[in-house]
Amino acid sequence: MTTFTPTSATEVLDTVAWAVSEEAPLEILGHGSKRGIGRPAQTEHVIDLSQLTGITLYEPEELVLSARAGTPLAEIEALLSDNRQELAFEPMDYGPLLGGEAGRGTIGGALMSNLSGPRRIKTGAARDHVLGIHAVSGRGEAFKSGGRVVKNVTGYDLSKGLAGSWGTLAVATDVTFKVLPAAETETSVAVRGLTDEQAAFAMAAAMGSSAEVSGAAHLPETVTGKVIDGALKGMASTLFRIEGFGPSVDYRVDSLKHLLASQGEIDTLPPETSRLLWREIRDCRPFSTAHGKPLWRVSMTPSQGHAMVMALRMRTAADVFYDWQGGLIWIQMDVEPGAELLRGLVAANGGGHATLVRAAPSVRAAVPVFQPQPPALAALSARLKEQFDPKGVLNPGRMQG
Repeated sequence: MTTFTPTSATEVLDTVAWAVSEEAPLEILGHGSKRGIGRPAQTEHVIDLSQLTGITLYEPEELVLSARAGTPLAEIEALLSDNRQELAFEPMDYGPLLGGEAGRGTIGGALMSNLSGPRRIKTGAARDHVLGIHAVSGRGEAFKSGGRVVKNVTGYDLSKGLAGSWGTLAVATDVTFKVLPAAETETSVAVRGLTDEQAAFAMAAAMGSSAEVSGAAHLPETVTGKVIDGALKGMASTLFRIEGFGPSVDYRVDSLKHLLASQGEIDTLPPETSRLLWREIRDCRPFSTAHGKPLWRVSMTPSQGHAMVMALRMRTAADVFYDWQGGLIWIQMDVEPGAELLRGLVAANGGGHATLVRAAPSVRAAVPVFQPQPPALAALSARLKEQFDPKGVLNPGRMQG
């Protein structure tokens, strides 16, 4: 196996152009924090972007940041924190969940996997914050899309189109994101002892209120002991995050507590505990120590998630918790994944997407890791692949066999 480690966009272009000419498939790699997601690599060569690093532009007043694709998110977030700013889409860190180190994700990987966190219900995902991209297609051609401001985008916005393509269409070399001011403070409201169904109703009520909730999650009793020791008292906890200026946060917390007063015991968590708790929810830390157990990430209608989980538990043992007001369900099983069973139950409860995030390589090679696309969408995806990577040299087989 040959590993290429380009340090510039020109070297990336030369490497991909060579791969195209030789019809030699490449695995696209940043620091490898998400390498275990998708079907196992079917390549003999790797293009390692870990040396393609550096923040090339940061203008706090203009709320814009550009960096080379291999720049660690941890470096970017540290710089933003020093200026009381943030990536508002709150990108999760898959490293510990997949048995790796924390803080190894890259800004290019965040876009290509369309990362997000608990704040997605309010601010969206990476694709909603990217302004521009420089990349190399599977044709061995360099291209750019977008710019430093939203109004620079005309026609097709390829920056957003590449989000979630997992390196199968192009190799990003430079990316530009809009950044936003960080909240002055935050508090979390915790309602204790609700069932999954009761939590779904409570989260719907909170999201429909004027409290401007930026995070809504439900952790059943089986999960609460796996996050911050003592903070959730070992009880099922339905959590709501309120962010902003101090007086505004206090007012909205009181309003939310009044709204949910009839639901059960209510506590508030101080800012530092709240930040740590939502970071653990973001990174799926309750399931980060059971590396041998299959893990699914299900996205579906928030009001239907608890019914799907109940039906699943009648068929097999499963440990779960809910984020995004119940629209994101992390499901850990003790047995090898029953893809058809899970996806059938999702379809029967309003539809959605089920992605196998963690499993042995042999399992990932045998089942569709990503949600199979309906025929019309699959045909569109095939046409995009043909346009961007006609010889199939970029991450072949990662998203589908």
